[in-house]
Amino acid sequence: MNSLLDYFPTLPVSQWISQIIQWLTTHLSGFFEALQTGGQSLMDAMTDLLLFLPPLVIIVLAMVLAFYLSGKRYGLAVFTGLGLCYIQNQGLWEDLMYTLTLVILASVISIIIGVPLGIWMAKRDRANQILQPILDFMQTMPAFVYLIPAVAFFGIGMVPGVFASVIFALPPTVRFTNLGLRQVPEEMIEAAEAFGSTSWQKLFKVELPLAKGTLMAGVNQTIMLALSMVVIASMIGAPGLGSNVLTALQRADVGSGFVSGLALVVLAIILDRFMQAGTKQQNQS
Repeated sequence: MNSLLDYFPTLPVSQWISQIIQWLTTHLSGFFEALQTGGQSLMDAMTDLLLFLPPLVIIVLAMVLAFYLSGKRYGLAVFTGLGLCYIQNQGLWEDLMYTLTLVILASVISIIIGVPLGIWMAKRDRANQILQPILDFMQTMPAFVYLIPAVAFFGIGMVPGVFASVIFALPPTVRFTNLGLRQVPEEMIEAAEAFGSTSWQKLFKVELPLAKGTLMAGVNQTIMLALSMVVIASMIGAPGLGSNVLTALQRADVGSGFVSGLALVVLAIILDRFMQAGTKQQNQS
């Protein structure tokens, strides 16, 4: 027995989306090509700089930074040194630098876009109502879907990998910035207004400092999500540790996949602990 819904025609959603992507690639091809060229040059320069430095120098600098961020404790510094030495020992150092480039750029772009959007949502309820469903869509859509427009716009390589990573990793920074600003006590805002503070002074000298802990938690989540996209981005040609995991999966090579996967785990723990230690130190200062 047919239901009432069976008599309605099927909406051509797939055709609409394809036409939109086709229109963008046709009319904005110069813009996307410029982004591809500029982005690739920037990422190549950053990776070349990281590879120019000897691994031992980077390991020592990372250990010193870990020692400083952790309040001059040795635990994080020792783990950082051992983890990076393991990656170097397994011949994955160059892949690590490519992965680090992707994660850093995707995270920085997400933060540059996300923090202003979060501020806008906190200051304007209408913007909050409009952007919340968009953020829900970005977080719930399977990450693989983002590879399709990325390839259509930029081809294959590191740039589309960063593009897909930004879309996937952006929402936490926006949400946590919005949440942090909305949790600022009204008494503090009223006190700033009583002293004649302008809107910009209230934002940068009162609201953002008080929301710093929540905001940094969102930044930390963004970095972790960008790192989680490494393997997925390798499907469209992004080099790094993710490509090794993908190759191992295709060849059913458990050993090689575990080695590269463990390197990603080490990198994730180091970045997470660095962010937590840095946030804790800022809160204490």
